[in-house]
Amino acid sequence: MIRRLLALAALFVFCGSAITAERSLDGPDVTIIAGEQRTVYEYWQNGQLRMVKVVPKIGKPYYLTPRDGTRGFGDLERADMLLPTWVLVEF
Repeated sequence: MIRRLLALAALFVFCGSAITAERSLDGPDVTIIAGEQRTVYEYWQNGQLRMVKVVPKIGKPYYLTPRDGTRGFGDLERADMLLPTWVLVEF
């Protein structure tokens, strides 16, 4: 009886850690905010805003990046100011 309980407890711990590992491998959640003039994509990971992409109806898409990349520890909600950044070259 005790061996069965220990085996069941070990199985529960193993499955719980596998589920946690699986969740950590998930990609970011994307929130899409559609407007008349632009569409905003917010990329969230572990409850933190990681990236904002803005796609205007007219013009090129751009990203909002923190003014000082060393502050906020990657969470854009903690940044004091976000500046637009365009992709100039892709290959």
